[in-house]
Formats: sequence, structure tokens, C-alpha cells
Amino acid sequence: MSDIIGYILITIGVLFDIFGCVGLVRFPDVYNRLQAATKCVTLGTIMLLVGVAVVAGINATCAKAIVCAVFILITSPTGAHAIARGAHISGVPLWKDSVVDKYADEVDKTTD
Repeated sequence: MSDIIGYILITIGVLFDIFGCVGLVRFPDVYNRLQAATKCVTLGTIMLLVGVAVVAGINATCAKAIVCAVFILITSPTGAHAIARGAHISGVPLWKDSVVDKYADEVDKTTD
């Protein structure tokens, strides 16, 4: 039974990773692409690793998968935030149909 649950988690994780990769290709600007990379790929990779841990059982592979999942959970959003902030500071423009720029609003409030 745990093998079936593990394979279902692996399948869902791979699908999320595929959707995240499609988002990287299809979205119009760096900020939207970071959204796809951070949300979909982080969730997909963590589900894939949890599925591997469930299938492997309690052993060294399970421990490595959980450690990798925690590492990805911490570093992926942090890296995406740093890239987005660096892109904004360096003047990379938003997509022409973007509605709001919250970071620019925050910077305006702090300089007043």
C-alpha cells in the first residue's frame, strides 16, 4: 500500500515539475517565470522526494530524501526572492500588462 502512495506522490511531483518547466518557457517576464519556478518546481520536487522516501521505507535513502526536501524548501524561495529583488533593483521591466508593482510602492513609502 505504501508503494502505491509513494508512486502517486512521485507522479504528482513529476507533473508539477513539468508544469513549472512549461511556465518557465511560456511566461512573459522574469518575475512570472520565477513564480513558476518557485511554486511548481519546489512543490513538485518535494512531493517527488517524499514519494521516494515513502517507497524506500525507513533507511538511508529516506533520510537523504527528507534532507534534500528540507534543503529545497529553504533555498528555492530564498533564491527566487534574491533574484527577483536583484532584477527589480537593476531595472528589469515588468511585463507590459502587469497591474501592480508592490515592491516599488514599498520603496516609495520608505523614501518619503
